[in-house]
Amino acid sequence: PPPPPMPGMAGPPPPPMPGMGVPPPPPMLGMGGPPPPPIPGMGPPPPPGGFRSPLAGAVQVLPHGLKPKKKWEVDGPLKRANWKAILPQKLSEKSFWVKVQEDKLASPDILNGLAQKFSSKPAGRKIDDVVDKSTTSKKVKDLKVLDGKAAQNILILLGGTLKHMSYEEVKSCLLRCEGPVISDNVLQGLIQYLPPPDQLTKLQAFKDQYDDLTEAEQFCVTVSSIKRLMPRLRSLSFKLRYEEVVQDIKPDIVAGTAACEEVKSSKKFARILELILLLGNYMNSGSKNGQAFGFEISFLTKLTSTKDVENKQTLMHYLVDTIERKFPECLSFAEELLHVDRASRVSMENIQRTLRQMESNIKNLEQDLANSKIPQSEQDCFIEIMSPFAKKARESFEVMQSMYKNMETLYTDISDFFAFDKQKYTIEEFFGDIKKFKDDFVQAQKEIIKLREGEEKQRRAREAREKAELERAARAARKRALVDMNAHETQEGVMDSLMEALQTGSAFSRPDQRRKRQTRAAGAERRAQLNRSRSRTGLVGTGLLGRELSTELLSSA
Repeated sequence: PPPPPMPGMAGPPPPPMPGMGVPPPPPMLGMGGPPPPPIPGMGPPPPPGGFRSPLAGAVQVLPHGLKPKKKWEVDGPLKRANWKAILPQKLSEKSFWVKVQEDKLASPDILNGLAQKFSSKPAGRKIDDVVDKSTTSKKVKDLKVLDGKAAQNILILLGGTLKHMSYEEVKSCLLRCEGPVISDNVLQGLIQYLPPPDQLTKLQAFKDQYDDLTEAEQFCVTVSSIKRLMPRLRSLSFKLRYEEVVQDIKPDIVAGTAACEEVKSSKKFARILELILLLGNYMNSGSKNGQAFGFEISFLTKLTSTKDVENKQTLMHYLVDTIERKFPECLSFAEELLHVDRASRVSMENIQRTLRQMESNIKNLEQDLANSKIPQSEQDCFIEIMSPFAKKARESFEVMQSMYKNMETLYTDISDFFAFDKQKYTIEEFFGDIKKFKDDFVQAQKEIIKLREGEEKQRRAREAREKAELERAARAARKRALVDMNAHETQEGVMDSLMEALQTGSAFSRPDQRRKRQTRAAGAERRAQLNRSRSRTGLVGTGLLGRELSTELLSSA
């Protein structure tokens, strides 16, 4: 029988009822008991792991009729396309990414080549670029405006363009709105260095003591007799600068407007974006950035940062090579984006600020004209000269304001088309990234052409070396054949002479008789030798090999 239970411990469980199975074992120490039975009317207890949301198994519904992107099966790990994928919920119905079908561009050679070129290696230690951002603190000294300093500034102004003019002549030019005083430098100097209106009013009290005043004070007393002097100076300066300001911002507005239209309507650029989406989704297969519906345009500048497995070329080179092979009509996409370079320098903030300043200056001029209906003197031509300008400036401003609003509307459409926030991604940044992509594309083309030229040069040099080696081997073979033939002919000549000696009996005669017979038969023997030589020469010379051997023998000699 089992031992009795220890004090403080429960007894053994009761035996099972007849027909019941073996009871479950007691819980382990530190663990709770089995869950309590469900309350009547309630369902069974939740499965292990907690409660499940009723929507956990629901299928995500994509907007605008979008279908899930294809999940690519990749053999082995690939380097990633580090883009920021655009969520489908952020796409509008007219967005570019809603219509793309990049999987139709896929082909085995494109994807296999991508897998070979950009297979990932074990990640090494990442060294972050440390940028030394040294803050240069500009020390600003507190300036104390003194009468002496103001007088000195006016004297410096008078010592420049105005040094040959009397103070009355300067005043006359300001009234007539013409003359050497009406230049940007002089007007800006007067606006900057003349004392404020309250001090000019105080100086008017000393006009009866004109001779006792300093030169700077005399000048101020003379020109301050012109009513509304400072507004007049600003209006004259605005008139001088107006055309320059218009020429600064109007081409920017035109370029920004044209660039928006070009990017949105370019078929070649759209096809390239589709191809990049295909390559990136294939490279990101199995990651959180895979199966993307689109990517931020800023990713275009990062194609040169993704190196291939040999660390020699980049994803941009592969893109260019693929387009050359598969979509050559897209190589000239830059011809459809002629205004992108200028648009990359367009700042909407600067244009807005300039337009606001123009409008403010026009309003001030119109107010000044309203207050100057009566000329101050016979020389005063302010109304006569500035009224036509004010009308022209107002009309020109309204045209540019309308052009700017049109450009702003087009850029809003572009931001909707490519699904980005125009407040965070300015027009300057947008076209700047496209310009960099275009420049990187052209540079990659040049590098690929240079690489191919180098390979072609090496191929020609290799073929030339192989051809030279074959020619040397052929010449050596011909020389060996020539030497062998000469040796054979020499042996034949010796045998002919021996046979002739045996036939004539000269081989058995005494030396003195042989000399006599040789003397007598010298002419006949010479003719016989000549005939034999001609016969052998004819045999050799009739064939192609004989001619070549003769040539080789002569050249060797």
